Amino acid sequence: MSDVPTEVAELAGRVFDLARDGDAAGLAAYVDAGVPVNLTNDAGDTLVMLAAYHGHADAVRALVARGADVNRLNDRGQSPVAGAVFKGEDDVVRVLVDGGADPLAGHPTAVDTARMFGREDLLTVLSPPM
Repeated sequence: MSDVPTEVAELAGRVFDLARDGDAAGLAAYVDAGVPVNLTNDAGDTLVMLAAYHGHADAVRALVARGADVNRLNDRGQSPVAGAVFKGEDDVVRVLVDGGADPLAGHPTAVDTARMFGREDLLTVLSPPM
């Protein structure tokens, strides 16, 4: 962010902290005021990725309601739903799946991650009904 004005970098930092901390109301207010819902940090993590990885279902829900891309991969090719599976954040996994998350996106996929950790219960959430 070296070529970004200091004030903008500070604002972005505050918004990323809100996502990590799970401040759903604060995130909603900033996005409603014009902060891009798919804002990314220098690692390619979106607000929804940070909120999901840190286990904040309400923050993820608020971002999804505002059009967050639940399938956007970070620079390491990881998806928000795979991160939530990895961290064992079951409620977040459900919010993301309900919001349209692709359980086969990224590497490893959310399905692969659930299998790796023996999370058969999440495999049923991640697999569409036949």
